Amino acid sequence: MSTPLPPSRLTGLFRRKSLDDLLVNPPTDADGHSHGGGLERHLTVRDLTALGIAAVIGAGIFSTIGNASHDGGPAVSLLFVFTAIACAFSALCYAQFAATIPVSGSAYTYAYASFGELAAWIIGWALIMEYAVGNIVVAISWSDYFTGLMDGIGVHIPIWLTMGMQSAHKYYNEVLELMQSGKPLAEATPTQLAGYNAWAAAPELPGGLRLVIDLPAGLITLLITAVVYIGIKESKNASNLLVLLKLIVVATVIGVGVFYVNPDNWSPFAPNGIGGVLKGVSAVFFAYIGFDAISTTAEECKNPQRDLPRAMIYALIICTVLYVIITLVLTGMVSYTELGVGDPLAFVFQKVGLNWLAGVVAVSAIFAMASVLLVFQIGQPRIWMTMSRDGLLPPVFAKVHPKFHTPSFSTIVTGFFVGVPAMLLNMDLVIDLTSIGTLFAFALVCGGILIIDPYGTSDARFKVPYINGQFLVPLLMVVGIVLVFTYNQAGIQEFQKALSSGYEEARHYIPMLVFFLFCIALAWQSFRKKLSLLPTLGLLTNLYLMTQLGVNNWLLFFGWLIIGLALYFNYGFKHSKLGLKNPVAGR
Repeated sequence: MSTPLPPSRLTGLFRRKSLDDLLVNPPTDADGHSHGGGLERHLTVRDLTALGIAAVIGAGIFSTIGNASHDGGPAVSLLFVFTAIACAFSALCYAQFAATIPVSGSAYTYAYASFGELAAWIIGWALIMEYAVGNIVVAISWSDYFTGLMDGIGVHIPIWLTMGMQSAHKYYNEVLELMQSGKPLAEATPTQLAGYNAWAAAPELPGGLRLVIDLPAGLITLLITAVVYIGIKESKNASNLLVLLKLIVVATVIGVGVFYVNPDNWSPFAPNGIGGVLKGVSAVFFAYIGFDAISTTAEECKNPQRDLPRAMIYALIICTVLYVIITLVLTGMVSYTELGVGDPLAFVFQKVGLNWLAGVVAVSAIFAMASVLLVFQIGQPRIWMTMSRDGLLPPVFAKVHPKFHTPSFSTIVTGFFVGVPAMLLNMDLVIDLTSIGTLFAFALVCGGILIIDPYGTSDARFKVPYINGQFLVPLLMVVGIVLVFTYNQAGIQEFQKALSSGYEEARHYIPMLVFFLFCIALAWQSFRKKLSLLPTLGLLTNLYLMTQLGVNNWLLFFGWLIIGLALYFNYGFKHSKLGLKNPVAGR
């Protein structure tokens, strides 16, 4: 045998946690709880399914579905199906990991077991975008609905308490420039005028700033954080109640709306072609990102190895069916050309004269978005808690409240991380950023199954069905190429034109070029090693969806990762418990 090389820093980056290490690290059983050091097991499969529905049926069904339908027409219903299939591949992989490693941490923990510590840190850092940063958008959207509802009943909140400082300052300057150029104030948009009035009416602060804050966004974040802080039992009760209200409203919308459907509105079915349908991919996927939050509650499930896989699949199926039906009802009630609004469900019922139902929808949107906030505020602290247990974050993040049995410090930090930016900032690109972080996590989870169980031979209670991808993966890629050349010639011509127009145009297609190369490599590996088909398809579909989010979002995503890597090498790598336990761990 050759002499082994001494351990290197590079080797330590890929050290992996064994299943035994993952299971004994946290206090996951009743003995651990009896000493006040762990979480409490209260969640059943019904509660977990409700958490998944709470996260998925929120801003997507009450807001972004309108713009997606406007761009893609009735065919957006198929986009929901396609996105659900992509999520289903990922959900199966999540389910197998959850049955194998029933501890908190979601994709972070799964990556630690399959890809190693560096990948786990990157995923943990990316999930901050999914949960915390995504919640900023939900909080701001909730505030808009709440403010509109208050105005509707005659309670007028001062305008400078309903908008972020960044937005108000931006619109104030835009209106000033408009007036200085000699144009009338009437040319300003309603949004610009609202920002101008908010900045002008706000109390002045030192330095020329104005006290402009989105107070409702901050207060709802504070309220939700308090519920999450005082216990998982209270959180699940709140989630179950909010989900019940949402499902009643959605069922009412479908039951009433179906009588106002005009089938002529479904023609043309895809007026803007495949490009128009895919234009809504980030908004549609944003609606689905919450189902993985279920896996962060593994240590609070009564039977995680059985219930987590079931709940993920149940939630995904229920939400997909509801999204497809709602999309068909909306696009059948009015023309898709009229749906580019922020409150499409309320809008369509106003159009057909059912103002009372439009009001019910507006009120229910407040509860729907609150439930999304609740689930994400549950998920983020538990990921930080798990990272802290591994030594990658300071120990205080792993602190569990002795009375409430929740990750107390992490919950408070998450509240500040969401609430303060929601009161002050205008997060323009955050939906795409959240989607890219989630897709990255999904892709790694699918890839993780290909590493730990590529042939479906594990003894996990749930595992992804093994289908030999040796010939199917290359065949499906050939079929995909034929379909693209047959039905998307416009896209191919645009691609060729961009590549010949210089770097500024070509750079937008760099992610797609990298994806093509990855497809070829993965097809070859599938042929050589007979990889499992479903995780492979999950990996490819998630990576493809990432290519649709634009190069600017990729640059911001890489910038976010660079910040995370700086934190890891300055703290996490040095304090890693796995590294301290076994400095030569390279597995």
